[in-house]
Amino acid sequence: MDLRTDLALISEWIAFNSHALDLGCGDGTLLAHLRETCQVTGYGLEIDDDNIALCIKAGVNVIHTDLNKGLSDFSDDSFDYVIMTQALQTIHHPDLLLIEMLRVGREGIVTFPNFGHWRARFSLFFGGVMPSSRALPSEWYNTENIHLCTLRDFEKLCRTLDIEVLQRAVVDTTHRTSWSMRLMPNLFGEIAIYRFRSKPVKRIYQKK
Repeated sequence: MDLRTDLALISEWIAFNSHALDLGCGDGTLLAHLRETCQVTGYGLEIDDDNIALCIKAGVNVIHTDLNKGLSDFSDDSFDYVIMTQALQTIHHPDLLLIEMLRVGREGIVTFPNFGHWRARFSLFFGGVMPSSRALPSEWYNTENIHLCTLRDFEKLCRTLDIEVLQRAVVDTTHRTSWSMRLMPNLFGEIAIYRFRSKPVKRIYQKK
């Protein structure tokens, strides 16, 4: 199975024989790949009827739901990983969904378009208009993206929510990386990929 580079990278972060929840799973490509290569079990959440039909055809367990309604149907620590690719920026309250992801999962993985990419900065600084780029092709008035952010914005939010970033990678819209992206990810990365978890609770022991 041919897999996009970003999804292939995500699959390298998933442990063998683990349990995963894929938010906005699309046609189920990632879950099907994880099932076949790593014996991963789990579910996908999807709102698009056509994608749900493709998931069913691929044998992927899928639930029709709107991510903006949260994950209240799932118990605490139900999954090893909760994954969300290219959907964080479309969520009404992304901060609350990140908290929910780490309530039901041991670790979270997200990808999103980087609004700090140099093309976005160029459009704002020299053109004075909202950017339209390869990673953000829609116009401001018809885009589904309502909460765009940069890598620094996301990492700041993680610190606010006591979330620990475990791994980070950046790719372009062809889902490939380069030395410039690794050197200056917030400037040259078009799509960000993060793996994270809740910060471990520090116990303070008092001497008797």
